[in-house]
Amino acid sequence: MNTPVSDILVRNTSPEDFPAIMALSKAVYSFPPHWTERQLASHLEIFPMGQLVAIDSTTGTLVGMAASLIIRWDDYDLHGSWKDFTNHGMFTNHDPARGRTLYGGEVMVSPELQRRGVGSALYAARRRLVEDLKLPRIRAGSRLRGYHRYADRMSAEDYVVKVIRGELRGMTLAFQLKEGFRVLAVVSDYLPGDPESLGHVAVIEWINEQVATPGDYGSCDPKFDPKLSR
Repeated sequence: MNTPVSDILVRNTSPEDFPAIMALSKAVYSFPPHWTERQLASHLEIFPMGQLVAIDSTTGTLVGMAASLIIRWDDYDLHGSWKDFTNHGMFTNHDPARGRTLYGGEVMVSPELQRRGVGSALYAARRRLVEDLKLPRIRAGSRLRGYHRYADRMSAEDYVVKVIRGELRGMTLAFQLKEGFRVLAVVSDYLPGDPESLGHVAVIEWINEQVATPGDYGSCDPKFDPKLSR
């Protein structure tokens, strides 16, 4: 069992964090593109509240990052790509006037510190932001890390069902399910060039039950419903 990091501080991103975020991006992703200073600066200019970093307070080291924007969900195709939902990573499609969905454009944790509480701290801070803004939900694309090991024997949809059932670990998705998310759909070509997911993600949703109405819940394919997929 991995020992949790003892003292994680989650705060809003500042320009001084950009070099560490860019280095973290290269450590987490073996494939391009990686985050650029231009993109990170755009995030801060457009929606500073939505940009978070996790700091190990004992060392002052940046160990995680989360980036988000607000979108009007109906403006997008459920099967769109990461570039569609984030406007090529610039977040210039941020729409707080009409949008009611916080879209998770990124969450990264230092590879050496995964499964030690850093991701949970970032997700908790993101949920608090949604509650403070009185938004009904968070949606994102959950990268299907590890799917490449099973692609020759099952579809991405079947892989997700097995992760939901607990039959496969599913790395990122299994963690997000524990954080209260549910799967709405599986999308291909969300992250072209990703050798681990082969481009596939699960579209996931977390509901802010403080303000959500029945219409705020996304429709879910029954095979992704944990109550029906067993």
